[in-house]
Amino acid sequence: MYLRTPIILTLFYSLFTGCSNLVSPETDTRTIEEAVNYSILQLKKSVSIVPRDSYPYRTNGSGEWVLKPASEWSSGFFPGCLWFAYELSNDTSWINNADEFLVGLESQQYNTSTHDLGFMIFNSFGNAYRITGNNEYKDVVLQAAASLATRFNPIVGCIQSWDGDFNVIIDNMMNLEILFWAAKNGGPSSYIDMAISHANKTIENHIRDDGSSYQVVKYNPSTGEVIEKWTVGGYSVNSTWSRGQAWGIYGFTMCYRETGDTLFLNTAKKMADYFIDHLPNDFIPYWDLDLPPENTKWYRDASAASIALSGLLELSNYVSVNSKYEIAAKSILSSLMNNYLSVDTNSYGILLHCAYNVNSPDPLDWDASTIWGDYYFLESMKKYLNI
Repeated sequence: MYLRTPIILTLFYSLFTGCSNLVSPETDTRTIEEAVNYSILQLKKSVSIVPRDSYPYRTNGSGEWVLKPASEWSSGFFPGCLWFAYELSNDTSWINNADEFLVGLESQQYNTSTHDLGFMIFNSFGNAYRITGNNEYKDVVLQAAASLATRFNPIVGCIQSWDGDFNVIIDNMMNLEILFWAAKNGGPSSYIDMAISHANKTIENHIRDDGSSYQVVKYNPSTGEVIEKWTVGGYSVNSTWSRGQAWGIYGFTMCYRETGDTLFLNTAKKMADYFIDHLPNDFIPYWDLDLPPENTKWYRDASAASIALSGLLELSNYVSVNSKYEIAAKSILSSLMNNYLSVDTNSYGILLHCAYNVNSPDPLDWDASTIWGDYYFLESMKKYLNI
């Protein structure tokens, strides 16, 4: 076994008063030890077949990984999963496996055409440096931060998400961490100013009064004016895309950790409140938190759950013991472990029922395993065990 002592989640439902729909899952038998061991076995299956210059994305109809090049936004997640595998197992063979997938990613440190360098480089090389202390990894992360900084527009006060029109997506909150880190590890202090400016603008233009969020805001790059608010992954422009809400919970919690600014803490709590209050009874959100009765696509997004879970576990450190955030995190983790693992299926992924984009014409984008869902699930288990 990878962990010496079985750890069973205890859910303190009787203490929870903030959301009446949080009740114990019908099945609550799998230990976190068993979930970790299963995850390690799944990663062993994947690492045995994935070419070292390709990167898992989501699974296809046969449960096999669809592979993408290093330039894909999700390329850093798989090597990041392998670094977590090392931390969760203490098996040093994972270091070599993870390192082999970094070779093809290294050139992306110079990529200035994407805002996703945090996902691509910080989740891979950043974890590598955190674990090993190897300065070669550090140099790659610093260069990636410099590349990301080229996309900051001081008039808008944001980092541009996609080339073309100046669109900013809430996902971009996740890519600010590489700027904070770089500024504290040899990069210019201006990176912190950029990250704070972007976070403040996101609060101003993405976050609604009730804590829900818009996915995309389009700006005039010459004046900084908001031109349009819209969505790619959500049900409608005025609904709340679940994964975007999860990015916000995680991102603003991280911003509070890096700055100590209570505005970011309060925003994270506000977004978490909305997320928790709109969960169904098994704690795993549908792909949009505001689906109307006439909606015909009732797909869960376990990847949104795992991202929010990781954010909630950290957020719970900054509030009172047994807070609604801690109890919701335990509820989500228990449900993922007991109801959403790919046990007895053909999937190479760890978590089932992740929705990449239900607005896509491809049904496999509605319900599959995704590498980002697995990454944040592994990170969450590591965080929980550390707690």
